[in-house]
Amino acid sequence: MNHPDPHPLHRPPVVRQVSELIGATPLFELCRTDSDVRLLLKLEQFNPTGTAKIRMARQMVIDAEERGLLRPGGRIIESTSGNTGLGLAVVAAERGYTFTAVVDHHASKDKLRAMKAMGTELVYVAEEGDEDLATAAREDLAERMAAESDNAYFTEQHNNLANGVGYRPVARELEAALDGRIDILIGAVGTGGALFGTGGELRRTVPGVRIVGVEPKGSIAFGPPAHDYHQSGTGTPEGATIGAMVDYSLLDEGVKVGDVDAFATARAVARRTGLLLGGSAGGVVYEALTRMSSSAPWTTMVALINDGGEKYLDTVFDDDWMSARDLLSPDVEREVDELLAKLRRVAPEVQG
Repeated sequence: MNHPDPHPLHRPPVVRQVSELIGATPLFELCRTDSDVRLLLKLEQFNPTGTAKIRMARQMVIDAEERGLLRPGGRIIESTSGNTGLGLAVVAAERGYTFTAVVDHHASKDKLRAMKAMGTELVYVAEEGDEDLATAAREDLAERMAAESDNAYFTEQHNNLANGVGYRPVARELEAALDGRIDILIGAVGTGGALFGTGGELRRTVPGVRIVGVEPKGSIAFGPPAHDYHQSGTGTPEGATIGAMVDYSLLDEGVKVGDVDAFATARAVARRTGLLLGGSAGGVVYEALTRMSSSAPWTTMVALINDGGEKYLDTVFDDDWMSARDLLSPDVEREVDELLAKLRRVAPEVQG
């Protein structure tokens, strides 16, 4: 089965498939200190479906085809909080497969609606109104469904090595854009594919790069205590198995950021810059901002921004939703905004 070059550094002027728009995402300088410590955001929301995960979704399907695990006319099955499912929905539509997403109500409603619009079958593991994250239940059901179906393949993103392979082009894009001058790579850790797939490839040519992982408080990949959290599509909740993609040998530091700090950062960045970030991306930026004043001069820090905020307008960016869950903190938003105002530089030619 033919497919386009999966590693473009520049998008072609005319494409014939949505997947040809994957990659070549921009870098955005969010802020810079007087000592030239700069924070660059790798804006993966500029991929189709507004998320990095379409990179690995395509790679998992191509890998399954090449290994004979997925045959023409087959069914793809995955447990997803939404972003992986969006990518698989696109790839399934392009390559002639049906796609079943096993989901819960913790996922963004807009992600679920978008998957359904692309022909995805949604199978819920929880009743309407139950917003608990049900990763283990989703994965158990997806595995059973694949085992009981003919010509069905469970992509199993948490333990699929093609997940990490799908992010290797991100390292290539970063190297080309920054001529290898990258000191710190920081990103959210859910399946681990994005950070460790990118970081592992980057270490081949930039061996000194420091890799920092961020997970929500309540996630267990970097240790207890475990508790519920609202950051979607990231972390490992209690009862779920830490996936094979989480490569501790590559990790220099693993940290936790709570929902309040993560969401306040996303909201402050939106007001200060007009850039909408997802909730877990807010956690990554919060951690990056707190490190800037203590970093050595001339440090370049790259934060992987795995999705935008457009899917979270009825959650992270909705005051009523935030207040009902005791997540709204004007004080933290003000602190982040003041830090951005202090650090953020605007080029003279675009100043008002």
